[in-house]
Amino acid sequence: MRMLLLGGTGDALAIARTLDMPHVYSLAGLARVPTDLKCAVHVGGFGGVAGLVTYLREENIDIVIDATHPYAAQMSRHAREACTIASTKLWAVRRPAWQQQKGDDWRDAADWHGIIEQIKAFERPLWTLGREPLTHLHEIPESQFWTIRCLDPQPGNARAKIIDARGPFDIDGERALFDAARIDIVISKNSGGRATEAKLAVARERGLPVVMLKRPALPAADREFDDAASLVAHLHSIL
Repeated sequence: MRMLLLGGTGDALAIARTLDMPHVYSLAGLARVPTDLKCAVHVGGFGGVAGLVTYLREENIDIVIDATHPYAAQMSRHAREACTIASTKLWAVRRPAWQQQKGDDWRDAADWHGIIEQIKAFERPLWTLGREPLTHLHEIPESQFWTIRCLDPQPGNARAKIIDARGPFDIDGERALFDAARIDIVISKNSGGRATEAKLAVARERGLPVVMLKRPALPAADREFDDAASLVAHLHSIL
């Protein structure tokens, strides 16, 4: 049995570290390539659905594991379509979304325009959407200063500070960030999991609103797991 693991997340890396040859860990070109893996690593895309179908057939892949980010909907859709065409099993880590708790002030947004509308009245937003805000640095109003956290170093400007950092983040570190940047609103994806949840706890204890970008709908997999540990336990039982 040979598996292709679609990654780029902490969950995916945890799974990849349990695999050896001949399994393959796949990363988009923007992600850092880990150097401590025993399995093969594929860096870059496959060329859409048709390219992925060809790869699955030529590489004799029996199972695709979709452990991409919950917002990487296009990759998940491509994986589902390619696996159907190639008659390959598809497993997926489908991280449960965060749920509001007492004291939370969450404000839903469906897209970029919705986010901008939600934050108009605020001055010091913390962006935790990844790279997307970087393409809008020229649009920052004079009344705002943005703090943007993403995975890799990026240039900011007079109205934005870019922080390159990778989770997991703890609550004390998030409190320090909120204090230093004088954060008055948070913009987040509903990624689920514990690695980046501390920001929500800090917003809750300070009574700050969180603009939550709506999750995209993902296709069903042949087998779904709530977290990496559950999938790894299943792999151990069958390998």
